[in-house]
Amino acid sequence: MKRMAILAFALLAQSAWAADIKVDNAWLRATVPGQQVAGAFMDITSSVNAKLISAESSGAGSMEMHSMSMKNGVMEMREIKVLPLPKGKLVKLAPGGFHLMLFDLKQPMKVGEIVPIKLTIETADKKREVVEVNAQVRDMSGSMSH
Repeated sequence: MKRMAILAFALLAQSAWAADIKVDNAWLRATVPGQQVAGAFMDITSSVNAKLISAESSGAGSMEMHSMSMKNGVMEMREIKVLPLPKGKLVKLAPGGFHLMLFDLKQPMKVGEIVPIKLTIETADKKREVVEVNAQVRDMSGSMSH
């Protein structure tokens, strides 16, 4: 019975979905004591045209959506207010690209911990959905090893 509960929890940590939205592979980078920010990454697929309009977590004071790009040989990070989620297309939030930033962390993010994130998504018809995601804390490379 315990094994089933652990398996069910592991599956919940890997995928989340609402009526039109599927989120897979949600994870955060581990932090060191005193570090106040962390990056969160995931794969989002929408069955309808939609956009990610906000994110929040009980593990952080605030969250922002960011894009990263190279400009004149320099990596540039900018806040974005909306992340388009085109119908049927996988949108990857990954290191070096689009990602979520958690600010004012409540505690260090340790490998193996689970951090809840709520994504607010607005569909083309202005309907809003909140998708609750359990992101797993991983090491700097994104792996689960300690």
